[in-house]
Formats: sequence, C-alpha cells, structure tokens
Amino acid sequence: MAFTHTRSFLIRLNNINNIKVNNNIQKCMATTTRSGAILPEPKTQPFGLVGVICGVALGLLIGATISKNIANFLEENDLFVPSDDDDDDD
Repeated sequence: MAFTHTRSFLIRLNNINNIKVNNNIQKCMATTTRSGAILPEPKTQPFGLVGVICGVALGLLIGATISKNIANFLEENDLFVPSDDDDDDD
C-alpha cells in the first residue's frame, strides 16, 4: 500500500518537474522597432524625486515623534531615567 502511494507521488513529482514554464517577460532594451522606427519615450512618474523626498521626510518626522513620546513615557514612569553620572564632560 505504501509503495503505491510513494510510486504515485514520484510520478506526479516527475510530471511537475517536466512542465515547461513560458516566461514572457518583456525587457525593453531596444530604442528602435524592427522596421527602424524610434520607440516613444518611456513613461516617467510625475514628481518622482519630490515624492521620495516627501516620503523620507514624513517617515523621519513620524519616527522621531514616536521615539520622543516613548522616551517621555519611560522617563515619567521611572522605567528608564538617564543618569548624569554617564557624562564625562569634566
């Protein structure tokens, strides 16, 4: 009984491995068509660099605000209080 299950499993596994996958990924590396015509200019994202800068600035602002609130919470509840002994400014 176990032999038939193992045999059928191996047959199915072999059939899965023999399936050819058709990868039709088009990479536009050419600048002209086959007839010689120039391809149109690729689409660009409007405000791409400005969007990245705004996203990074917003992320930093939110992260700094959350960090500040957590640090205040920890200090108010005496869970973590930075000591002045650690300063070696003398």
